[in-house]
Amino acid sequence: MSFRNRLTLFFVLIVIVPMISVAFVLFRLISDSESGKSDAAVAAKLRVASNVYLQDADSAMAVLNRLGRDPGLASALARKDAGVVRRRVKHLVPALGARRVVVTRGGRVVADSGDRTATAPAIRQLVDQRRRPLGELQVSVTSAASFVRAVQAKTQDPQRQDVQVVLRAGNGLLASTVAISNVASLPLVGNTTLMGRPWRLASFTASGFGGQPLRVILLSDRRSTASNVSASRELAAAILAGFFIIAFAFAVLVSRSLQGQIARFLDAARRLGTGDFSTSVPVSGRDEFAELGDEFNKMSGQLESRLDELREQRARLQQALQRIGQAFASNLDRDALLELVLRTAVEGVQAAGGRATARAGSGEPLQERARLGDLDPFRDALAQAEADALQTRELARAATSKTWALAYPLRAGDSEGDGDRPAGDGRVLGLISVARADRDFSEAERELFHYLAAQAGVSIENVSLHEVVQRQAVTDELTGLFNHRRFQEALDSEVERSRRFGQPVSLIMLDIDNFKRINDDYGHQQGDLVLQEVARIVREYSREIDAPARYGGEELAVVLPQTDLEGAYHLAERVREGIEGLSLPLLEQEGTIDVTASLGVSSLDDAGASPRELVAAADAALYRAKRAGKNKTVRAQ
Repeated sequence: MSFRNRLTLFFVLIVIVPMISVAFVLFRLISDSESGKSDAAVAAKLRVASNVYLQDADSAMAVLNRLGRDPGLASALARKDAGVVRRRVKHLVPALGARRVVVTRGGRVVADSGDRTATAPAIRQLVDQRRRPLGELQVSVTSAASFVRAVQAKTQDPQRQDVQVVLRAGNGLLASTVAISNVASLPLVGNTTLMGRPWRLASFTASGFGGQPLRVILLSDRRSTASNVSASRELAAAILAGFFIIAFAFAVLVSRSLQGQIARFLDAARRLGTGDFSTSVPVSGRDEFAELGDEFNKMSGQLESRLDELREQRARLQQALQRIGQAFASNLDRDALLELVLRTAVEGVQAAGGRATARAGSGEPLQERARLGDLDPFRDALAQAEADALQTRELARAATSKTWALAYPLRAGDSEGDGDRPAGDGRVLGLISVARADRDFSEAERELFHYLAAQAGVSIENVSLHEVVQRQAVTDELTGLFNHRRFQEALDSEVERSRRFGQPVSLIMLDIDNFKRINDDYGHQQGDLVLQEVARIVREYSREIDAPARYGGEELAVVLPQTDLEGAYHLAERVREGIEGLSLPLLEQEGTIDVTASLGVSSLDDAGASPRELVAAADAALYRAKRAGKNKTVRAQ
């Protein structure tokens, strides 16, 4: 194959291979983007379905409250007259507009009347005036068919009919907006084909009568996603094809132009390849090839000494990369990582010393975390280089009084680059700086320092992200308190500690009074503000060893280690008084809103031996506070 053909092939290859990679990545990104949009839409529809189910359960709760106040039913339950209970329930179902009512006592069904496909039940324990249990009442006002139709109406596009809803109990079908021959074979998530159309599936579990798990499955039409992916791929393919044609033509022209000119350098290159550095390249003319000939001649004079320097630098670089690579792969200690990077940089560029600074947190000033060598002789040079690096956010070099210094900002999102690359937009996490007095830093040393510091920036950011992820995993985003999972972990741990060492542990359960009315009257943003301010009060009155958490909705909880019932009660009272003193501005209108809360307090001695019983006791005390007029603190009995 001739040189011209090889050169043409070379240019084609350096265009084709990247283009194939770009095409693969681009097509994948297009597909992932559309799939992501589709998944996000399905997730939003699933949330709507969940809200519909909760709203139906809330509606059932209103009917349940009316049914629970029926004197005839209460009297029959108190007498344990099952026949009267069944007749009374059968009479009340149509009278109160319920779909199904189930009364159980001691785990046994006493009465069950209404539509067996009814769903979204509200559940409540019935007690007599002396707080003795009479039984459990379950009420539903929604049939399975009306539920799936309501979800479909709220989630689908009427023009496209792109959503179907299935309600399943175990492997049995309760209701569906689409004909399904075998509901058990329908996957809960993923993709499927139904009625000749592709569908994307998502589902969630809801609680039915008797705690029976129900599965709500949403099917979203995937045809629009496939159409969008196909159109985007066709456009991308057309653009890539046009670019390929232009690049191919350019490659052919360049190869023909260079063929004749490069022939003059073949002999000189061969002599240099054999180690004959004394032979000069003949130079004629004043064009770029003449300049290339001059550079050949300069290179032959410098190459031998340069080779020795490169061998030495390569050995240092290999050691540095091996050391820092191991640290980056396993180290999540910020200070130890900075010390290792600094030591590697000092050794790699043969500096006399250096230092590393980092921020303790976002917005905090830089603080020195690591230092090597005596830096007093280089104080001015280091200060100048560090100031320039912070200002330009790039590699900075400074020289004062025969001392030289390098500084580089550790930036979030910075991985690698060269000195000609513009500054990144990442946050400055810290600084790495080195200095020496005998000579200036060479270009190779600056590049090595730049590379090491840039890699350190990525690793430091990974450490920060790891810390953020750990914090977010246990924190409620709205209130800043522990989330429910972390609350359960803290409660289990403190109960176990109490059993082992005989120390008291208590629990406060807090519920914001009339919170639903606040949301209904002033909007959910006002409700969020109330939650945040109440959480702030709880956090301020909690000790370092306490575990304040958002238990769910407008209900908060505080685990109190080493605290008996009376101590917990006094703390709860201070919290209640702090909340009572709140006067929050209205967001959408003039005026303020007052906030109160009801609190229940329990201790391990009062609640028994398990975390669940401790929560149940505090929750029962909380509801007694609610029934006693709210804005009260009640101890567990």
